[in-house]
Amino acid sequence: MYQYNCQNPISEKGISLFTKDYSETKEVRDADAILVRSARLHEMQFHEKLLCVARAGAGVNNIPIQDCAEHGIVVFNTPGANANAVKEMVFAGMLLAGRDILGGHAWTVENAANREIAGDMEKAKKQFAGTELYGKKLGVIGLGAIGVRVANSATHFGMEVLGYDPYISVRAAWNLSRSVRHIDNLDDIYRECDYITIHVPLMDATRRMIGEKAIALMKPGVVILNYARDLLVDEGEVLKAIEAKKIRRYVSDFPNTTVAGKPGVILTPHLGASTVEAEDNCAVMAVEQVMDYIENGNIKNSVNFPDCEMGIPPRAGRVAIMHHNVRGVIAQYTKAMGDDDINVSDMFNKTRGQLAYALLDLDTPITPSALKKLQKIPEVIRIRVIK
Repeated sequence: MYQYNCQNPISEKGISLFTKDYSETKEVRDADAILVRSARLHEMQFHEKLLCVARAGAGVNNIPIQDCAEHGIVVFNTPGANANAVKEMVFAGMLLAGRDILGGHAWTVENAANREIAGDMEKAKKQFAGTELYGKKLGVIGLGAIGVRVANSATHFGMEVLGYDPYISVRAAWNLSRSVRHIDNLDDIYRECDYITIHVPLMDATRRMIGEKAIALMKPGVVILNYARDLLVDEGEVLKAIEAKKIRRYVSDFPNTTVAGKPGVILTPHLGASTVEAEDNCAVMAVEQVMDYIENGNIKNSVNFPDCEMGIPPRAGRVAIMHHNVRGVIAQYTKAMGDDDINVSDMFNKTRGQLAYALLDLDTPITPSALKKLQKIPEVIRIRVIK
């Protein structure tokens, strides 16, 4: 019997996929798997039983990824599961920025008791006039699951779309519309585009990438949209640019004391993935990944260990080995098997930076002595015998 712990409410559509071999526990120390959305795990003590952490969403800033790796704990996320929900919010943001819908709505609320509202609105609406998306240039920075959807959909609005991603995947490239101009120089987006939307992970290289230098290159009246991470933008510089009328609107899904309530800023309270459909999709993907890893040793969509898939284990069993990516380790664990006359019928070993993960399918069950030899290999982090 396996046990899982939910650090946040997780959609029942995902939880219902757990078979009778799984039960929920409120005690983290008893959990084989942790499911989480926004709860911060950096102060959590990880117990020896814990095998994996699954983030029902894309961002993993709330999880100590390296610490998990050192304990042999796989961290999963669910890329693409909430992509459509975020894409729709991006277009909501563009429409709110281009047309003063919020100002118009506020006017109708203020005039709710005005018996002349129908006539007065014809005079008042001029102050809420805006611009259309049709014919405008949109720059999409980052062409992952969300960025590709945004870029493709924007072409149907009649926008000219420039996409930038030096690390675009083959799958994303295939899915990208031919109408999207894939560019190699990020500065072209800053110089040319009326709207700029960011869809990249937060790393040292991307932290405050929208700052003083980038803003200086932009067209007057540009709209910046941030539905990725707040620290991708130097918000102090953005506020200066709004005051100088260089930036028309800053639209963000990450309220904080720097930008909340400021002129020219439109904020939503982290609603990008807050749809029933997205929460269902993320939960389903997270649970499926957890079960496949626990039962079969397969890894898909991990952020700290390499992906590795070999289907269902053979009858004699499978051994999963997490180890440091050091020369000679494979020879050591195959020798440990050979010394006990255990034949490895199939093997998969993959690396990710300083870490590696191996699956070994066996013709005969592993012996206690072979298991001890594997455990004594200094580079080995964790061993699991999967039957």
